[in-house]
Amino acid sequence: MANKFLSRIKPVFKTLTAIALVATLVLGNANGALAARSGGRIGGGSFRAPGGSYAPPSRTYQPPSGYYPGGGYYPGGGIGFPFLFPFFGIGGGFGGLFTILIFITIANFLVQSFRRLGSSGEVDSLGYANSKVSVARVQVGLLAQARDLQAELNELALAADTNSNAGRAQVLQEATLALLRHPEYWVYGAAQSQETALAAAEAKFNQLALAERSKFTSETLSNVNNLLREAAPQAALPGDASELATLPSEYIVVTLVVGTEGKLELPNVNSEDSLKQALKQIGSLGSDRLLAVEVLWTPQAEGDTLTTDDLLAYYPDLKLV
Repeated sequence: MANKFLSRIKPVFKTLTAIALVATLVLGNANGALAARSGGRIGGGSFRAPGGSYAPPSRTYQPPSGYYPGGGYYPGGGIGFPFLFPFFGIGGGFGGLFTILIFITIANFLVQSFRRLGSSGEVDSLGYANSKVSVARVQVGLLAQARDLQAELNELALAADTNSNAGRAQVLQEATLALLRHPEYWVYGAAQSQETALAAAEAKFNQLALAERSKFTSETLSNVNNLLREAAPQAALPGDASELATLPSEYIVVTLVVGTEGKLELPNVNSEDSLKQALKQIGSLGSDRLLAVEVLWTPQAEGDTLTTDDLLAYYPDLKLV
């Protein structure tokens, strides 16, 4: 009887044990996951052509309808030669005159159309001579020992001018230089670039930037379009300090997102050399081409950690270099 009872409750007991184990794992790792996702952010810009690159449609003088050089005006418009009444007698018949007028009207329409096409050149409807824009992203995963890099990015965020083309170009250059100075800490990398029409570029840029920002629990330091925000240090709860001290701080991830005029081809990152090439290419963009930039990194707050599990969960595109 006892054996029969045990056989019946055994499946229920296994189920309860499994649920308890899952709950323990989830709740036990909750603090670590939350502690690993503070983030910093520097950037700004807009998808309007930087100063000096605007190319308004060329406008050529169009004489008033009906004017021809040396001959004054003639009724009904024309294509630049005298009206044909002097050469054709009215006695030629109304049918012949009507045919001539139709011919003149059609020819005038065609010439004016060709003139408008010729004057517009390659300028698109938004008024920019080059309507193609590249949106690119470069990511670097570094060992957590690169603490100097975090300090450099923090200082850059506090001092950068992100409200001008030149200032944003300097932010991008300084961030890539900070990464290029620490190749000994590089572990992972990734790069992607997509050429798109200007009208669709801003949506693509925002998509990439928001995808990275959504990985942060909070943005603890931010300087976007000269709007500086810095979160106050949170008071540690009893026991938090000892728990954070035992968590492995393994990685730092830095992401660069840019929108730039023209074509930008980045290499497929699968080695240290290809990652270095991608960083040099994206960091060399000048203020005359750069439309918008975002520099994001995590962890930013002191004491936060980014573990291997976090890296695999939130950055699956990174490749070992």
